[in-house]
Amino acid sequence: MKMPGNVFLVGPMGAGKSTIGRQLARELKHEFVDSDREIEERTGVDIPFIFDMEGEAGFRRREARVVDELTRRSGIVLATGGGAVLDPENRRHLASRGTVIYLRTSVDQQLARTARDRKRPLLQTEDPRARLEELLREREPLYRSVADIVVETDGRSVRDVVRELVRLLKNGEY
Repeated sequence: MKMPGNVFLVGPMGAGKSTIGRQLARELKHEFVDSDREIEERTGVDIPFIFDMEGEAGFRRREARVVDELTRRSGIVLATGGGAVLDPENRRHLASRGTVIYLRTSVDQQLARTARDRKRPLLQTEDPRARLEELLREREPLYRSVADIVVETDGRSVRDVVRELVRLLKNGEY
């Protein structure tokens, strides 16, 4: 059953899930939660360290537990990690427990937003562009499959995107 007022943000790294999520939560008077930050707080280490010690599979197991728990709350805006949609259970929880918004962005925008970020384990590669393109090919259908709303973020201010989302959510225009 969809939890009243829950909003879950999905999309690739660099789409603006955390930044937009914080502002959206303020506007909706909801609690803001970032699943990646929640994992870091619970483990006491950052995500790159978890990837180093447990691999991506270990991280995804932790992420699934956190997504299940957080989506059971009421009145939250949740920014998920870019790969949260890979797990079928996560997709089921997101789709059934709130309104899912896919923040869509281009690979060019992702590169611009993540260029100096060393805390993105999946981008520690010789060719970040090729890696982002590969991730988008794999994940785009999953983002779309759970999304109630798809919003483009390229070339738009946070305020503009938040304004559009508030209007869509309040008017039920999706």
